[in-house]
Amino acid sequence: MSVRLRLQRRGRRRKPFYHIVAADQRAPRDGKFIEKIGTYNPMTSPATIELDSEKALDWLDKGAQPTDTVRAILRFKGVLYRRHLLRGVQKGAHSQEVADQKYEEFMAAKEEKIQTRIAATEQQKRDYHIKVFGKAPEKPAPEPEASEEE
Repeated sequence: MSVRLRLQRRGRRRKPFYHIVAADQRAPRDGKFIEKIGTYNPMTSPATIELDSEKALDWLDKGAQPTDTVRAILRFKGVLYRRHLLRGVQKGAHSQEVADQKYEEFMAAKEEKIQTRIAATEQQKRDYHIKVFGKAPEKPAPEPEASEEE
């Protein structure tokens, strides 16, 4: 049995939402699967990805082959880089501590880039609102938490 890591479509028409699953290669796209390892929502800006990286890494070690889109998601989330580092540990190229340090540095740099992209997107939205409506949208003030005083 050949296992694939692939997307399983959910959601309604023109509003896609995907589950990232490990499934038998012969099973239909939205059919039976072995295990759900995450979700992917391309409708948000930027796309929302929730992934259990430990499960994904475990399935990759067992020989599961990701589809092109899932491979891109795994690369984006750093799972493939972590697998690369762990293979280096197994071969004796470096120690586990060095691999963990490299992975943490990689993820910190990646998170910084993501936050920069989110800020740029927010700025574009703000500029668009100013151009169209003449003013920036107001952010709603957070509700003060109700304290229970008896």
